[in-house]
Parts: sequence; structure tokens; C-alpha cells
Amino acid sequence: MRKTEDEAKRIFGERAARYTTSAAHSDPQVLARVVELASSQRDWLVLDVATGTGHTAFALANHVRAVIGIDLTVEMLEESKRLGATRGIANVALGLADVHDLPFPSETFHLITCRRAAHHFSRIGQALREMHRVLRAGGHLVIDDRSVPEDDFVDVCMNRLDRYHDESHVREYRPSEWQQLLEDHGFAVAAIEGYVRHRPLSALTTDVSPENVRRIHAVLDGLTPDQRAALNLRDVDGQPHLNHWYLMVSGTKA
Repeated sequence: MRKTEDEAKRIFGERAARYTTSAAHSDPQVLARVVELASSQRDWLVLDVATGTGHTAFALANHVRAVIGIDLTVEMLEESKRLGATRGIANVALGLADVHDLPFPSETFHLITCRRAAHHFSRIGQALREMHRVLRAGGHLVIDDRSVPEDDFVDVCMNRLDRYHDESHVREYRPSEWQQLLEDHGFAVAAIEGYVRHRPLSALTTDVSPENVRRIHAVLDGLTPDQRAALNLRDVDGQPHLNHWYLMVSGTKA
């Protein structure tokens, strides 16, 4: 197992329970848009990659025949099982697997989804090749992930902050990078949609080591006024908030 994946298993194992109730991961507006972009049909078999505590898998379950949710982290899958049982959802199966080496035959799935996880993949090209392999011809791919705008300062700064927040972080990609990545790996891009959330600083510092919290504060304390404006860093109700950028990209297997 590569170091990045080891770190992801450790970190998300420790934080798993928080993701069950996370407002960002259970956001009904975002989940509804993922379902809409998926354009799913009742007879479809779906793979939800890095399912975490299962929010995306459960959102899709009522629209398709069955969903398989995979994740690297046992604790995340245990949370997902409990959440699914609470909601009475019977057509979601869960399993331990790595996106870089999917344990499924080629051309198995009609739809693959992946939310808030691709920035952790140590080999994004290999992950996309595997998703392409197990997707049926003409099948759909929908990715929702952290992103950065086409701005060099914001790109460097946000990726740095996210590495301090989570040491398994690899990279959050610009929209232009996602366009190129999907095209390079056999997908025809149908839509790229960016959106922004103005979130409290605690979104970056909760459950983070004291050393990395200090590093996060040091980065923000050293910003110029123009850099603070680029991040929309300002107090809201007495608490510092800054922008977090996200992106949804959908495509089909060419």
C-alpha cells in the first residue's frame, strides 16, 4: 500500500463518525445535482468510488437497480452500513477496495460516481483508467470534488492549506486540468460546473494536529490584503471564513 493511501486509511478511520453528519458531505443541494447529472435509469448498476459514509450511494439508490460503494477505510464502511440500515436502504452493497485497482470485470457499470475523494488519489491517471475500464461503453461518470480556480496564488495556497488539514491530500485540480484529465483517459466531457462555499476556518482545523493548526494560522496570518481578498478571507459573526472551491464534472465513456 502506498503512503498516501496509508495516510488516508489512518486519517479517515479516525474521523469517520464526523462524516456521517458532515453538512458538506450530506449537502442535499449538491447530492441532488449529482443525481441530476447522472441521468440514471432504473435498471442501472452503479459504482460509487470512495463512498465514505455512503451519502452519494444512498442518494442514488432510489433511482437505480443497485449501487456498490467501495472505500479504503473499514471505519467509513461501518458508518455507511449503520446509516444505510437506519434509512432502510437495501440495494446498496459495500466493500473494501482501492480505486487504483478495482476488483470488477471490465464494462460492468452503467454509472460511476465519486464525491470529495479524487484529491486524495495518489495516481489520478491510474484511477481514471480503472474507472474507464469498468464502465460500460457510453456509460456515465460524475465526479464532485474540491477544486481551485484558474489562479496561481489560490491554487498554491489552497492546496497547501488542505495538505495541513489532511496529510493524505494530493491535489485539488483546476477546471482546465479536469477537462484535460478526462479527455486524456477516454471520456467525452459533458459538463463542468464550479461552485463556492464560504466556510469557517474550523473546517480546516477541526481534528487536525496542533502543529498543523499552527501552520494553517501562519499561512493565513502572512497573507497580504490582496491575497486575503482572493480567498475571501473575512470575519463572519466573529469567526474567520474563507472560500472553498468545488467542481462537478460529468462525462461519458467515449
